[in-house]
Amino acid sequence: MKNKSILLILITLYFNSKNYAQNVTENIRLNQIGFYPNANKEAVVMGDKKELFFVLSESKKDTIFKGKLSPQRINSISQKTTQIADFSGVKKEGKYVIHVPNSGFSYPFEIKKQIHREVAIASLKGYYYQRMSTELLEKHAGIYKRPAGHPDNKVMIHASAATKERPEGYVISAPRGWYDAGDYNKYIVNSGISMGTLFLLYENHPEFLKSFEANIPESGNPVPDLLDEALWNLRWMLAMQDPNDGGVYHKLTNPQFDGMNLMPHQATKERYVIQKTITATLDFVAVMAQANRVFKKFEKQFPKLADSCLIAAEKAWAWAEKNPDKLYDQNEMNKKFAPQVYTGAYDDKNASDEFVWAATELYITTKNDKYYKPETLYPAYSPNLQTWRDVHRMSYYSLIQHQNNLTDLGKKDLPKLRKVVLDFADDLLNGVDKQAYNTVMGKSAKDFMWGSSGHAANQGIALLQAYKLTKDKKYLNGALTNLDYLFGKNAVGYSFLTGFGSKQVMHLHHRPSESDGIEKPVPGLLSGGTNPKQQDKCAGYTTNIADECFLDLTCSYSTNENCINWNAPMVYLTAAIEALQNEF
Repeated sequence: MKNKSILLILITLYFNSKNYAQNVTENIRLNQIGFYPNANKEAVVMGDKKELFFVLSESKKDTIFKGKLSPQRINSISQKTTQIADFSGVKKEGKYVIHVPNSGFSYPFEIKKQIHREVAIASLKGYYYQRMSTELLEKHAGIYKRPAGHPDNKVMIHASAATKERPEGYVISAPRGWYDAGDYNKYIVNSGISMGTLFLLYENHPEFLKSFEANIPESGNPVPDLLDEALWNLRWMLAMQDPNDGGVYHKLTNPQFDGMNLMPHQATKERYVIQKTITATLDFVAVMAQANRVFKKFEKQFPKLADSCLIAAEKAWAWAEKNPDKLYDQNEMNKKFAPQVYTGAYDDKNASDEFVWAATELYITTKNDKYYKPETLYPAYSPNLQTWRDVHRMSYYSLIQHQNNLTDLGKKDLPKLRKVVLDFADDLLNGVDKQAYNTVMGKSAKDFMWGSSGHAANQGIALLQAYKLTKDKKYLNGALTNLDYLFGKNAVGYSFLTGFGSKQVMHLHHRPSESDGIEKPVPGLLSGGTNPKQQDKCAGYTTNIADECFLDLTCSYSTNENCINWNAPMVYLTAAIEALQNEF
């Protein structure tokens, strides 16, 4: 009798779960992680016009809220129609689903405080999984444990980087650092924007980050995990400076990418440091100036580290002033030097923004007016959203943080700073309430490019800087819409952070995830996201509509690779909103 009862329960559970799965519709898009009790809460309903929606308990037994869907909106990119389901009035903590009659049920979601804490910590720990030159132990990495890869203690000087003191073939040691993306190389330019963003987060929210632990080897020491993790890459960056002249090598790399079927410890090709460049050197300057400010607070734990960073920054600045035209052109380099190099170029034809960022960080750190350059800091045009290729706006964010400690020369321009930051943020918000998804991300097809997920997170940072200046909640709410976007309220319905959401990215273009024999990819890595240009030529694309062009396939590196410069704004956005959650 007991066995029959158990069998009946199992059969009931099976059919209930099967029925639930059949009734889930991807036509309801929402943040699959969930919502803060007092923040805005919205879902997007696709397809034919509907009238009502309901918020139900996860069991579907209780109706919590009944609401009217908004009038239909037209997506200006795809011309498809949507309606908005606003359930901001639901504030009670719990697990829920959205139900639209004759359509189906949403994925489940949760309402609670600290709703994004787990994803914020996972985004930071994503860097730990990218560490090189060290074994990842089971106690920290779980099933993703692996042997150490790339000791990088015997790296050769490439012919393009040769000098009298360090001739071609000269061997140096430059261990540690993070794998940049799905490949096994390290790039100073991309480390620059990534480290700059992480240090900005620390300077903006130091108290919050004291308790922000990610179960990395250093967890539990007096230093926040964010800084311990950043230090793993900082020490590599310091090793990339030529001590003889102060210039910084562009990258440390194999001549060609490794195959997709190799774990880090199996990839043993010869490695080189490549050509000193102006962009790498100036990004290095900015990061080292920030590091001086950040690590001064931890002199006991890291004696003289802060001083060493400032010395390195000023030496690199001197090299940059002497070599302003040393841009990286991989094609031209390959015509002159061997072995030819075909890994990530990070080539930038204009270093003016790097000069601005480096000078501004040195100015803030040293309070030396010689580094303050208002004529280039505040140009007639509005600088772009921050990317590895354009770091100008990073200067503004550091100036906001340190506005009360500037010299008189910098303080007199604070009205300019306020205007340039708020004008940009207001432009991001303009018209969002008429958009198909009610998110800042996706107002234009131009938002969708290689790394669009990182673009969405960086938009969030821009809005949070405006909030820091004004305490106007419209900017905080705007930033939150882009978290909703990243976790499923988008035209493809994916949660773009590996390991999270009901509809997860499963086939990331990431060598360890492809080679480790584990079904799920390494968690906490942000997929690049929707990109209509399809640079990878991967078979399987069914559309080139800008906000719909995404493939959860390993071959789709133009939409589904990870990269450290996308994870950094994801860490910032999730952690900063967690720190500010009581202000909604």
